[in-house]
This record gives sequence, structure tokens and C-alpha cells, in this order.
Amino acid sequence: MQYLHTMVRITDVDASLDFYCNKLGLREVRRTESEKGRYTLIFLAAPDDFGRAQSDEKAPMLELTYNWDPEDYSGGRNFGHLAFRVDDIYATCQRLLDNGVTINRPPRDGRMAFVKSPDDISIELLQKGDSLAPAEPWSSMENTGSW
Repeated sequence: MQYLHTMVRITDVDASLDFYCNKLGLREVRRTESEKGRYTLIFLAAPDDFGRAQSDEKAPMLELTYNWDPEDYSGGRNFGHLAFRVDDIYATCQRLLDNGVTINRPPRDGRMAFVKSPDDISIELLQKGDSLAPAEPWSSMENTGSW
């Protein structure tokens, strides 16, 4: 068995790409539009997986599905979450915060944080390797909302 991708439905392509690519740092690998099916599929990969994703459809990716006919999606928290390992959790969270992303569960422990996408999908960020030493402002930052 091999992990292929996770699919999440999105309601706004531009807002989702801004979040996943510009703020979180994923890169678009490919895009498929189906006039007959009335949907767009956008496959994204993390920077460390991007090269492999371009040449191997079995590389781990995130599939964003945009249905052209409006639908109301609810229960983002029921979905669970996506998880990404990052080189520096504090720098990643600071970059997201500087770009207007709410840090729902700050990395007080130097190990784990949660944010949400524009479609209310929880994103878990995990520190690569050992936890970083506790540091401000993260150590004293309160949780915001849910994750």
C-alpha cells in the first residue's frame, strides 16, 4: 500500500491557492478541468515532494477539488486534518501569522501547531526532528477557535 493524496473540496480557488501555496508553501503540480463534470482538480505538493510529484503520480499530494456548481460544505473539523513536517515551526508560524493566518493552536511546546484553511480544514504543523526550545511569543499565546 502507498499513500497517494488527500482530497479536500474548496469553494474559492484563489483564496485556497493563496493559503496553500503563498502562505503554507505548497506548489501546484498540475491542474485538470472537466467541462462535462463541471469541476477543477488542482494537485499540490510540499516543496520536498515537488520534484517527485512532477514525475511520479504516486508522490504524496493534496488534491483540491473545486465544483463549479455552488455547494455548501460543512464539517471541516469532522474531516480531521492535514499534517506537514516543517524545518522550523516558529519561523513557519511567524510567516503564516505575518500573512494574516490565525494560529489556532500555537507551538507552545516547540513541536506542534494548528492553523485552518479558508474552507475550515485543520492543518497540523509538526517540527522536524526534536522539539524546539519553548520561546515567546508562542509559549504564552492562547489557543484561538478550534482545530
